Amino acid sequence: MFRFLHIADLHLGWEPAFLDPKRARERRSRRDKVLEQAVDFALASELQLVVIAGDLFETHRPEPTLVQHVLAQLRRLEEAGVAVVTTPGNHDEITYADSVYHQAKAEWPGLLVINPLAEHVGTFELGGEKVFLYSLAYTGGVTPAHRPLAGFPRLDADGFHLAVFHGTLGSGDERSLPLDRAALQAAGYDYVALGHIHLPGEIELGRTKVVYSGCQEGKGFDDAGVPYWTVVSSDGVSSSGVSGGGGRCEVTREPLEIQRIHVEELDLTHFEAVEEISAGIEELAHEDAMVRLRLVGSLHFPLDPDELLSRYSHRFYHLEIRDDSDSVGADLLDEWAAEKTIRGTFVRRMRETLDRAETSEQRRTAVRALRYGIRAFRRAG
Repeated sequence: MFRFLHIADLHLGWEPAFLDPKRARERRSRRDKVLEQAVDFALASELQLVVIAGDLFETHRPEPTLVQHVLAQLRRLEEAGVAVVTTPGNHDEITYADSVYHQAKAEWPGLLVINPLAEHVGTFELGGEKVFLYSLAYTGGVTPAHRPLAGFPRLDADGFHLAVFHGTLGSGDERSLPLDRAALQAAGYDYVALGHIHLPGEIELGRTKVVYSGCQEGKGFDDAGVPYWTVVSSDGVSSSGVSGGGGRCEVTREPLEIQRIHVEELDLTHFEAVEEISAGIEELAHEDAMVRLRLVGSLHFPLDPDELLSRYSHRFYHLEIRDDSDSVGADLLDEWAAEKTIRGTFVRRMRETLDRAETSEQRRTAVRALRYGIRAFRRAG
């Protein structure tokens, strides 16, 4: 029986453009330490193998200092007797002559996958069991990825059969390396470690477990990160051929502390005053949190999201406030429309536009125009 760590999509070297420069550098520095955390975890947990399923770096030409840091971390595994496998992805693509994987190939610790077609790339002896490894490094113009890849070799030998691809099940563009489900199932691997999709996922294809480990430290509000490591344990039962039922391994999720990135909603329909929104923001405030706050529902009182952002942004690592409310309460519209001002005239005309709206999308657009106009009048005043 043996245990291994499956990671992917660390995107080391990425720096977020949506943060101010100081915070962007801080965030990058934090993210760039995630491989070191993974190595610490693997050593402390006495794992026998670490599998990196692509996009270790954000680009195929990372900074030399970052490359040296990565090599030093992988050497820690090698020196401790932990096997390590690195498969290039589509961000750190091996296609280019100046790719980090060409430049550092001679000194890369462990097994670096460089072949453009799916092959048996190595065999390990782990926990008293033979582990047969299959993989490829997507190479533009060589890897046949214009349609789902279907050529998956598998030795007829007793042991654990592990495949590693930076690719996706089903259709997709060439650089996402689409994999044919039926062909993958027919190959009969015990475990398929995938990258590219940043959300975690686990699919059973007959006897084969196909797993996306996800991205630990996310890249934004649509990619918030995964607060755990993916650890795989074999069941210690050797198998040969492609027949048989049931999986030969167990997947567990081991907790990991990551920086919080999340989207929250406040339904304005239930609020009667700005103070209630302020209380809701106070509950979310944390100096290490990145929060996108969506204001939804119907507005019943004057509100300036920019003023709220100015008041509370210092309570967060990063705060965004998006006004996605879809209507304005009748009482508030009456109040604005009754003004004998240019603003009142604007509101009366926008109210007519709202009354003429025939679809929900037209109404949402009119509401946004009304809200932006009111905000502009307030700032001008």
